Amino acid sequence: MHSYQLHRGRGLDGLERTPLTRRPLQPHEVRLRVHAASLNYRDLILARGGSPERPPLTPLSDGAGEVLEVGSAVTGVVPGDRVTAAFYPDWLDGPPTEAGTALGLGGGGAGWLTQELVLPGQALVKLPAQFSYREGATLTCAGTAAWNALFEAGSLRPGSTVLLQGTGGVSLWALQLAKAAGLRVIITSSDDAKLDFARTLGADATINYRTHPEWSVEARRLNGGEGVDLVVEVGGRGTLTQSLRSVRMAGAVAVVGGVSGFGGELEPWALIDGASRLLGVLVGSRAMTERLARFAELHRIRPVIDRAFGFDQAPEAYAWLESAQHLGKVVIDTTVPLL
Repeated sequence: MHSYQLHRGRGLDGLERTPLTRRPLQPHEVRLRVHAASLNYRDLILARGGSPERPPLTPLSDGAGEVLEVGSAVTGVVPGDRVTAAFYPDWLDGPPTEAGTALGLGGGGAGWLTQELVLPGQALVKLPAQFSYREGATLTCAGTAAWNALFEAGSLRPGSTVLLQGTGGVSLWALQLAKAAGLRVIITSSDDAKLDFARTLGADATINYRTHPEWSVEARRLNGGEGVDLVVEVGGRGTLTQSLRSVRMAGAVAVVGGVSGFGGELEPWALIDGASRLLGVLVGSRAMTERLARFAELHRIRPVIDRAFGFDQAPEAYAWLESAQHLGKVVIDTTVPLL
């Protein structure tokens, strides 16, 4: 068995494969055989940034696996169960707290880029019955963030209109969830082929933001001249201003990520004049991931997998995500034998 360690600040050169050392389980812990893990933009940020002097970490917040062994105090899962885990193992339900969100998977504690993983039993969530392990590896961060943005923080109801940015993992998860819940969806991309694919998933309208650089104007036009109810904001610094221009009076922008970077300036009058709301989405709790899993099973949702790489190809998987050519989630199959 092997694991990857990430030495921060060294980019893709900071990934190092190392032998995995087993340790005995504590009473509250579960040992998993990891079958698949998936990448998020956060993983690129961790590889690029931070001091190389900081201790290496096992990366990736998203994965799925089979329960191998449970501690004496664990209830709710048994060997053979197919599971994923909450992004924040200590945020079980309710609003976020500093203690509950102090440690996220793949950011300093346990991470999924390994062939075996030990986690607290309280963090685990069973996979929807129809999901493969690869599909289950998309639930933790991308799926839960999309669910939180739409239905928990965003509080959208059937008939509402949502604007989604791009065709990455969060946006395609949000598209499928939104359509299953009776929402109207507008989605943006610079690639017409990707927009065509989004229509096959149910997108009601699409915007090529290279054809329409002021895409907020086009978004309002597509919604009868009125702004949308919610924007799921994954762009960050380069898109936030236009997102605010896209929403209706008293609409909201749910900030999930910052693919174009963080920082910049926000004009307060843009919020006051439209009575708009900015919602920070910190992925979500275990209870949110459980609600997402039940909803996905009920509505037979299958997350979009762009490409799957072997365990030995982890650096290539990172590079593919960095190229921004993907459509949906980039997955690493940890069961593929090492070369």
